[in-house]
Amino acid sequence: MTVRGVLWLLLFSGAAIGVSGYTVTTSNANVQVEENKGVDLTCAHSGDFGSNVLLRWKFKDRKGSQVFVVHDGKPTAPYANRLTVYGGSNLRFTTVTRKDTGVYTCEITSGDKTQVGETNVNLTVLVPPSVPYCIVPSSVTTGRTATMYCSDESASPPPTYKWYKNNVLLPDNPSNVAGFKNATYRLNPKTGVLEFPAAAKTDTADYYCESVNSAGPAQRCRAMKMEVRDLNAGGIAAGVIIALLLVALLIFAIWFAKKKGYLPAKKESSSKMNASYHPPPSGDDVSTTLSFIPLADSLL
Repeated sequence: MTVRGVLWLLLFSGAAIGVSGYTVTTSNANVQVEENKGVDLTCAHSGDFGSNVLLRWKFKDRKGSQVFVVHDGKPTAPYANRLTVYGGSNLRFTTVTRKDTGVYTCEITSGDKTQVGETNVNLTVLVPPSVPYCIVPSSVTTGRTATMYCSDESASPPPTYKWYKNNVLLPDNPSNVAGFKNATYRLNPKTGVLEFPAAAKTDTADYYCESVNSAGPAQRCRAMKMEVRDLNAGGIAAGVIIALLLVALLIFAIWFAKKKGYLPAKKESSSKMNASYHPPPSGDDVSTTLSFIPLADSLL
């Protein structure tokens, strides 16, 4: 194949795979910075976008909420006092907080609005762990499910969680560790949930949780005791017997009071009280009665 043929082949291959420019890149796609310090987020675009480009930066936080940081090349109001655009498309924060952790998208649109390109920058604001919030049930019945919770929402990057039983670290996968092969608990180091599907008396112990990330020293909550108890069948039976005795005593008290006349007798119904009542005679009956009286007197 001639040199000219090779060149034509290379050009054709480049066109086929879409090498046509219009690229947007960043020099650092994963940025970490301590809280309350400044940081730069970079964005560059190829020359074929032209010189009159439209620049927009968008931000999406951990919860998925998205806002504009830069629109039409200018910082939006919430960021105007601590952010500047330099070098045409780069961002410079003078200070950041934990709320700034998330994904920043640099979007470039050509002047004629026919080409759009973008690149993402992940920003992690480093926040050391704080004392986690822990929930440990104080008592649980043998065979029932017992669940413990651990949470540290302020740490960044998101922490992992470790649980301790009587100051002994519980492995994430107990079946893979000698000495824990018979353990039945389930532990999720990302959510901090420790679950005992069927608690046994051997699970009675003091428990505490530890929050860990790369930004600072680990923090732990205070130890709390969980006690696993057998179902108290004798106590339940005694309670039932006492309840039956109370019911029997109440029935006897009502019978005795009624027999001695302490309870008022029932009043006769209104129907019996009005059984002898007759309505007054009508007008015709009254006139007949009055006319009969003089006749009776004359006979006498």
